[in-house]
Amino acid sequence: MASTITEFDHLKIPLEKILEATNNFDDKNVIGEGGFGKVCKGKLLHSGKLRNISARRLDRKHGQGDVEFWTEISALSVLRHDNIVSMIGFCDETDEKIIINHHNVKGSLSMFLSDPTFTWYDRLRTCVGIAKAIDYIHHVEGRAFSFIHRNINSSTILLDDKWQPKLSGFEFSIKHSLDRKNKAIRAEVIGTKGYIDPTYVETGTVSQKSDVYSFGVVLFDILCGKNAYNPKKRGKRSFDLHCPNFIMKEIHHGIHGNNMAKAGSQN
Repeated sequence: MASTITEFDHLKIPLEKILEATNNFDDKNVIGEGGFGKVCKGKLLHSGKLRNISARRLDRKHGQGDVEFWTEISALSVLRHDNIVSMIGFCDETDEKIIINHHNVKGSLSMFLSDPTFTWYDRLRTCVGIAKAIDYIHHVEGRAFSFIHRNINSSTILLDDKWQPKLSGFEFSIKHSLDRKNKAIRAEVIGTKGYIDPTYVETGTVSQKSDVYSFGVVLFDILCGKNAYNPKKRGKRSFDLHCPNFIMKEIHHGIHGNNMAKAGSQN
């Protein structure tokens, strides 16, 4: 672990500055909470600029720890894409582990699935943006490695004020060499129920195809205006794919207004 810390020394941010930026993690600044812990917004003076930030503070009671913390830092320190959340740095001192990202988001995709102001055109642009992010982490020309995300869902996709998506939640990601890009990797089954590739669950092996399966469920979420997976149902009936009227009207308008082509060209 010492070599890992040294490798990322240039990204360290003092705890004192983060406490000041978030007003000591005031509950009024909490904008979300997940398996990693609470997320607080704030304003951090960094590199001479006052930046809007989100601070993900590790809470070990949820079951995550050092491995997930360093996995996310390792991934975000090398990933640079318009549709992937951008990391500023991290804090690792006095038992505090905090990841600092740029904060320019409205919230997670899951918060806006049923929002009528999230138009069909914006939904299409979101789908295209997510697809581009996944394609980027899976293979980029000239890069010697790729990633499997393992936890793509409507909560790990963030939306900015222009409905552009930002893929986040890389704490479970697997980095591997390109020669294993199309091969299944044996790994502990981790992810969000309803989004996990059934083949991954059955075999204990994960691949880039597992991310594509998860993305497919997200597409259903966006189309249906809600979480498509219904945990109260079982088997093939566990997905409720009814499309609400407000989205059907948007689809009809979108198809005839050629919004599908426009959405793809503007991403």
